[in-house]
Amino acid sequence: MLTIKLPQIFRVHQVPRIFWEDGIMSGYRHPKSSALDCILSSFQMTNETVNIWTHFLPTWYFVWRFLALSSSLDFCQDAYHWPFLVYLLLVCLYPFTSSCAHTFSTMSPRARHICYFLDYGALSLYSLGCAFTYGAYAMPDAWVNSAFHHCFVPVAALNSFVCTTLSCYSRFLELEFPRLSKALRTTAFVYPFVYDNVPLFYRLLFCFGDDRAWTEAVAGYCYHLFFALLTGFLFASHLPERLAPGRFDYIGHSHQLFHICAVVGTHFQLEAVLADVCGRQAWLGARAPAPTFAHTFGTVGAAALGNGAIIAAFTAALLRVPAAAPLLQGSMPDGTQPKEQ
Repeated sequence: MLTIKLPQIFRVHQVPRIFWEDGIMSGYRHPKSSALDCILSSFQMTNETVNIWTHFLPTWYFVWRFLALSSSLDFCQDAYHWPFLVYLLLVCLYPFTSSCAHTFSTMSPRARHICYFLDYGALSLYSLGCAFTYGAYAMPDAWVNSAFHHCFVPVAALNSFVCTTLSCYSRFLELEFPRLSKALRTTAFVYPFVYDNVPLFYRLLFCFGDDRAWTEAVAGYCYHLFFALLTGFLFASHLPERLAPGRFDYIGHSHQLFHICAVVGTHFQLEAVLADVCGRQAWLGARAPAPTFAHTFGTVGAAALGNGAIIAAFTAALLRVPAAAPLLQGSMPDGTQPKEQ
């Protein structure tokens, strides 16, 4: 009979420091796992299992939503829907990339960094996708065709380069300067979020008390912003595991909650954007210029290539780092390998 032996798991002091997570005391995988071991570990309870599935399953939910919308919206011929198409593709990309990063991040210390480089790049592109939809469908009436409206997406593309650069660079500081690393990584994602949501903040600020301005889309954006703020809080605070180390190793730690809030927020964002896409089409069609192929696919293609080049540059720098450097602590401080429990 064919039997499959699941990989061993370890406690925090049995793995190199580069793999430690704040407040997580057990459930670690071997720091030099094979690709097969990484995949098998997603079917056993480790401190990464819920992280993997809370983004892998939503990937297919968003793929299903994309396919369902493809049957009712003309993504091929109608340029009006092109920004929404770009957004939907990036919404499917970021949770899948995150799931893969969490799955294969224990193949080696270098693989861990590279996995998260790719994860950060996907999140940066998702931020650009948000800017595409907000610029095309959610811009306040008074701002349509303004200078800010015209430069909104190009600036967001530049922001994606800043986001990827800062977040990737933060990994090089993770062990020696953990507070600076955390501050850079947090800034890398907070700054594009604030910029992208400026049109929403304006709409929300001026919609209260005006029944005509309060729409289904605005309600959805409120839910999205609530979950986005909760996501940021969980990412920065490491609660609840910081208050009770070891109690939330497998279920309930902040990164799992962070994933869930991010996905729920994206769901509300998608539905709110869809409401604007359908509800404002006639009004925007008469006042705003139609999206062009270069403005949509050209911009996102250039952003993808640019972010790919940034990731490649950091990967090349990582490969030149000596194996004994703190950044690549692939063995225990005394040079031994992890011991099985």
